[in-house]
Amino acid sequence: MVAVAILATLVVAALASLFMAWSIGAGSSGSTPFAPAVGANAISVMRAGFIVGVLGLAGAVLQGANVTEAVGTELVVGNVLTASASTVALLVAAALVATGVFAGYPIATAFTVTGAVVGVGLANGGGPAIAKYQEIAALWILTPFVGGGIAYGTARFLRNESVPEPVAVPALGGVVGLLVANVRFAVLSGESGRSLAEVGAAATPPIVLPVVGVDAGVVVVSALFGLVGAGLVRREVTKDLAQGQRRFLLVLGGLVAFSAGGSQVGLAIGPLVPLLDAVAVPLPALLVGGGLGLLVGSWTGAPRMIKALSQDYSSLGPRRSIAAMIPSFAIAQTAVALGIPVSFNEIIVSAIIGSGYAAGGAGVSREKMLKTALAWAGSLALAFGAAYAAFTAIEFVL
Repeated sequence: MVAVAILATLVVAALASLFMAWSIGAGSSGSTPFAPAVGANAISVMRAGFIVGVLGLAGAVLQGANVTEAVGTELVVGNVLTASASTVALLVAAALVATGVFAGYPIATAFTVTGAVVGVGLANGGGPAIAKYQEIAALWILTPFVGGGIAYGTARFLRNESVPEPVAVPALGGVVGLLVANVRFAVLSGESGRSLAEVGAAATPPIVLPVVGVDAGVVVVSALFGLVGAGLVRREVTKDLAQGQRRFLLVLGGLVAFSAGGSQVGLAIGPLVPLLDAVAVPLPALLVGGGLGLLVGSWTGAPRMIKALSQDYSSLGPRRSIAAMIPSFAIAQTAVALGIPVSFNEIIVSAIIGSGYAAGGAGVSREKMLKTALAWAGSLALAFGAAYAAFTAIEFVL
């Protein structure tokens, strides 16, 4: 009888996890990456939904381990995420996300899942992971300023009349190439994964630069990626500036979609990590399952959101869209490398606001900014309180 109850609990937790993955795929991680490209008429809505699902699955499998393990094991001190605790956390988070989806309230998934996991963990006797909370709070607080600031600077750079766009856009392509070279993949050897630059540098004798303490091989490989990125973008914009910008947006959309999969899958499947030993499921298999949930969500729910968002992005124009997507990619990859759950909505909204201020504040509403920030904080507090109360009530009854 006990075994049946445990199995039923695990099934409910798995279903709640799949719903979370679907919601994430249908929401910001599935709709945002290609919305600028759709708005610029670089790709159709349905094709964008298909590609973002595939890239999200790839990102989940290749990069999702860090955030998944952080959500499952690092948010609370002690082995307190039992099957029942994980189930309550997932159900509370899924219920809040579903309410947001169907009622039109901006429920932030990262804040909701983090609050729910911490709530049930503390209710079950765990201790607060202060050091991890400091890391999370630092990234969450810095994201609007860093992402918005980079987007503002990038948009100003693109608007600078002294720098021709056929020069400015390829320069940004070089920056993206440098970022790609230093993206870390959890599937590569190393405790926190290795970057493509590190893998390439491993083929040469290590020579540490005395000033910055970095392997010279990593610098060389990164520089090569940057040169290739700049060269490819320059070739496109030289042929046709507008078409080159649209294709650059497509590349950025693909990189952001991939990063979204690696960053967001952990929010859906992270609470299941403490249960893996009991059910003998390896983490890579769990990542594949979560990635498939993202993919299904992107294919079934994202096209409608992409179409709606693309209308907003079409008013931004390609330059502001490029300026918003580059810091979004960089911040998402930073969160993946550090194993920190982060709100993709926060990343994207901050970058759009920054690029908007570069254009004189066009389309930027301070009232909407305030309401969005309150919604993020409210999502965290509401999820924490609801999860803590729900688990305490269940434990009292049982």
